Amino acid sequence: MKKVVSILLALALVLSLSAAALADGISYALVTDVGNIDDQSFNQGTWEGLVAFAQEKGLVENTDYAYYKPSEDSDDARVETITAAIENGAKVVVLPGYLFNAAVITAAEKFPEVQFLGVDLDPESYPANVTNIKFTEEVSGFLAGYAIVKDGYTKLGYLGGIDVPAVIRYGFGFVQGADVAAKEMGINVDMNYWYSAAFWPTDEIKAKMDSWYADGVEVVFAAGGGILYSCLAAAEEGDGKVIGVDVDQGYISERIVTSAYKKLTVGVKNLLDALDANGGVWPEGVAGVNVHQGINDGAVGLPTEEASWRLNTFTVAEYEAVFNAIAEGSIAISDDIETAPVTTNVTVDYQN
Repeated sequence: MKKVVSILLALALVLSLSAAALADGISYALVTDVGNIDDQSFNQGTWEGLVAFAQEKGLVENTDYAYYKPSEDSDDARVETITAAIENGAKVVVLPGYLFNAAVITAAEKFPEVQFLGVDLDPESYPANVTNIKFTEEVSGFLAGYAIVKDGYTKLGYLGGIDVPAVIRYGFGFVQGADVAAKEMGINVDMNYWYSAAFWPTDEIKAKMDSWYADGVEVVFAAGGGILYSCLAAAEEGDGKVIGVDVDQGYISERIVTSAYKKLTVGVKNLLDALDANGGVWPEGVAGVNVHQGINDGAVGLPTEEASWRLNTFTVAEYEAVFNAIAEGSIAISDDIETAPVTTNVTVDYQN
């Protein structure tokens, strides 16, 4: 019986890795967190950055680059999957999300000749063969809060996933933007604020969002991968609106009025280009540190394409004006994630 179980576990690992259609000799690999590369959010945006780089270089998927998914949500499984990618030839491994905080250190020390690119990791320090992209999510959150209040919404909700730094920055930025807009308009705004402790759809999230919309919340900023779908289900039933996150999610539903994005694709491709230009090792100034991508890099904001702009009275020109004011420094946004923003015109009900 033990032998059968062992065989089944081994088979499960092989199947989980087969999502990448394992091939000999790959040079670049991405290992997903608990999600998939078609999650319409964080993993997908990161994968698309690797694909954009690879296609520009004439690389072939599943021959030169591939993705891998761990067999389970654990550090051991993540390290095991990273190891499998490297044994398959990967010289560069891309790791999206805070779940790799421990695994990246273990893997980088085990494989010092391999270069690792993290996205939104938060370890205290990194070996020289690791670099990590971080975004100023508070700016995207601010712009979403500012725009939605300027568009006439006064009953807001912030639905965060797990309260990791990126999610907190989105939320505190959202509060700040809503408050600045409300102050300029001379109105008062109410906001519900809650971290769901998940990045996937749950019945608890759906029930919570049902109650918010029933109580008059008009629009909810859903910042946390798959939790979007619980929020959307509630919005459909409660005739509410939603703000997407990380990438432009407007194509998913007409109820998504805008998205607070960070250009994962652009950030990942930029760093891979720098790595490639430096002979396959991280350049000085990038190696072992966080590389911040912000408003002046065009890496954060709201989508302004006609198909994505579903705000009724707040215009793209008005958005660009506030965007430029932030870029120039005339509007300051706090990146403090320890203390909730002080507000004058927004009353926030923190529900955790």
